[in-house]
Amino acid sequence: MGFTCCLRKLEHQTKYARNMTTDEKPTQATILHVDMDAFFASVAEKDNPELKGKAVVIGMGTRGVVSAANYEARKFGIHSAMPVGQARRLAPHAIFLPVDMARYQEVSGHIMEIFESFTPNVEPVSVDEAFLDVTGAKKLLGTGREIATAIRAKVEAQEGITCSVGIAPSKFIAKLASTHCKPNGMLEITSDRILEFLHPLPISAMWGVGPKTAEVLERLGLRTIEDIAKLPRTTLIQAVGDAAGANLHELAWGRDYRDVAPQDAEKSISAAETFPTDLDNPEEILREYLRLCERATSRLRDKGLFAKTISIKVRFGDFSTINRSKTLPLPIDGTHDVYEVVKGLYQGLRIERARLRLVGVSLENLSEGAPVQMLLGEREKGWREAEGAMDKARERFGDGSVRPARLIKPSDDQENE
Repeated sequence: MGFTCCLRKLEHQTKYARNMTTDEKPTQATILHVDMDAFFASVAEKDNPELKGKAVVIGMGTRGVVSAANYEARKFGIHSAMPVGQARRLAPHAIFLPVDMARYQEVSGHIMEIFESFTPNVEPVSVDEAFLDVTGAKKLLGTGREIATAIRAKVEAQEGITCSVGIAPSKFIAKLASTHCKPNGMLEITSDRILEFLHPLPISAMWGVGPKTAEVLERLGLRTIEDIAKLPRTTLIQAVGDAAGANLHELAWGRDYRDVAPQDAEKSISAAETFPTDLDNPEEILREYLRLCERATSRLRDKGLFAKTISIKVRFGDFSTINRSKTLPLPIDGTHDVYEVVKGLYQGLRIERARLRLVGVSLENLSEGAPVQMLLGEREKGWREAEGAMDKARERFGDGSVRPARLIKPSDDQENE
């Protein structure tokens, strides 16, 4: 074991021994992995109870992919990342709904607040899962199982959706445990049962074992995690490299020294759109970019954040993809300002007649409370004030109530007359 790994092990072993009296023994870590059950579909069912008991798929269009499917839909073989067209063939009677990321993030925020009511040590992994270190909460709230039971009950009572919880001394084992008790279950793996639980699992269950690594390991005759554990560490390192080999060797023996790391701020906010048919009209493409800028910056302002780096993604009809970004001298949060950067990045590609399948916008290098500095020639009252008013109108009357004129189709005007 290398020096870095030994140091992390020492830190992990002593973390919970700090501030103890001489009569106390070190407290073993208790980590929860909480994973919402079919989260996107569950939110849809929460908002529309008539969907309960029906096959629900999140994802629309003939060229899109499935973002989520409830357990009724999964009975027909539907799973995330599957083409929507294939999902429709498997279950033509299923209800297909569009992705509503703003709504999922809203519910996710409520759920994370529930987690933080039990412990400040919450590490979000995505909108629908998180690790919780409840070691310090046990004296006040009870055992890991009791805390997990209370969390599950509170999430269901307040948000109307279920979750599965894995309980273990480490993040790796807690994650595996939650996977094995879905849906709506709870599984605790105590330290004396780790190898009994871990070793029979297939190598694909290991963190860090993707298709390529699995192929290498299978050529060595390795099928289970126990096979990896019994392979000499030097042989494993020779097969998959120093870092990956050392990591797999530790995990195969149930050793994971990573702490739960609370994340206080988002790293990026993004929005993307896959077109029903490839687009090659620059005006239509820029209109879609404006729509994405509006969506992303609305979320940015809602969180009180500013972005200093603006990125775009372009995916061509042959699935090849390019990305471009620009870092600004000062952070911004306005739709108009972000769109001007995005427009410049797109036009700089000089691909005016290329057929595009997807475009995306990402706001990165985020910060809070950015200073407002007037740009040379900028009006004292301008875009930022207008966009703030639009945000308030959308909050009161709905997302489609106020839009940039460029995004209003002629048919919309006629309908409103």
